[in-house]
Amino acid sequence: MESSRAARRNHRARPSRRRPLLYTALATVAVVGGTAAGTVYVKAQAHSGPVSSAAAPSASASASGSGEATVEPVTQPAVDYDALLAEAMKSVTPAGHQKVSVAVLDVDSGESATYGSAAYDTASIVKVDILAALLLQAQDAGRQLTATEKSYATTMIENSDNNSATALWNIIGTADGLDAANKTFGLTGTKGGDGPLWGLTQTTAADQLTLLQQVFGDDSKLSPASKSYLQGLMGKIEADQQWGVSAAADGSKWRLKNGWLARSTTGLWDVNSIGRVTAPDGHEYLIAVLSKGSTTQNKGITLIEAAAKAGVAAFAASDSSTSASASATD
Repeated sequence: MESSRAARRNHRARPSRRRPLLYTALATVAVVGGTAAGTVYVKAQAHSGPVSSAAAPSASASASGSGEATVEPVTQPAVDYDALLAEAMKSVTPAGHQKVSVAVLDVDSGESATYGSAAYDTASIVKVDILAALLLQAQDAGRQLTATEKSYATTMIENSDNNSATALWNIIGTADGLDAANKTFGLTGTKGGDGPLWGLTQTTAADQLTLLQQVFGDDSKLSPASKSYLQGLMGKIEADQQWGVSAAADGSKWRLKNGWLARSTTGLWDVNSIGRVTAPDGHEYLIAVLSKGSTTQNKGITLIEAAAKAGVAAFAASDSSTSASASATD
């Protein structure tokens, strides 16, 4: 399913929809007080002539004898993060048959965006899903993972061992077990691979973001202990597999799982990466990048790393724009 470990050492390793952020712009007047309910009081300014609508308080302002007036905040439209991500992805240039899809969630704000809705082969990123399904089944049965299961889980995630993945795939009940767990997790566009072909499970970037929320988020079907266990393994990926979404991280502040697969029918590569990163701006992001159609694994890695960086840049640009807007209205 994947290249040998020796060969790999030559290479570097919709959630709930966005909660709109509302930004308040006020007329350029001096703020002198406020109430707990959010009403803002502004000092009226004297004018020798008519006051333009641009400089005056809003029509809903009510003047008082003290020369003060209340002004209702002006609410600007919510940011369209999908559009921002699409704009950022213009800097990413797939070549030939390459296709790429990205989904990003800003953990701090809860805002998310998705670029592309096509389904892709999971390759080895499904190993996170397999382990999540096993942990969910163990929770439901009121048991802990066995020593054997833990051994398989460690080598499956940290080393991307395929034999371990096959063993756990069979333990969870192959595609039926995976699909049942994914229904509980809220994935709607993922379908387990046929028979033993777990690497050909079909998924979308949006679904992988939903899965990441189950692994890293508070509103999860996995217990805190299960999440901590899975997160820990994703933070110990072997050195030659530390590529992908980690390109958008500040140093080693990442937890990830990658997948890579050369399709025998075309000779072209599927290269994917999912995980959580802390970006240089200090924000934490969940990122899923899926790709197909690369002529080499290295070209696929280059593509998904560029897409991960673009995804984080889209949110960073929005943060900067918001800060500048807020400063202009202070």
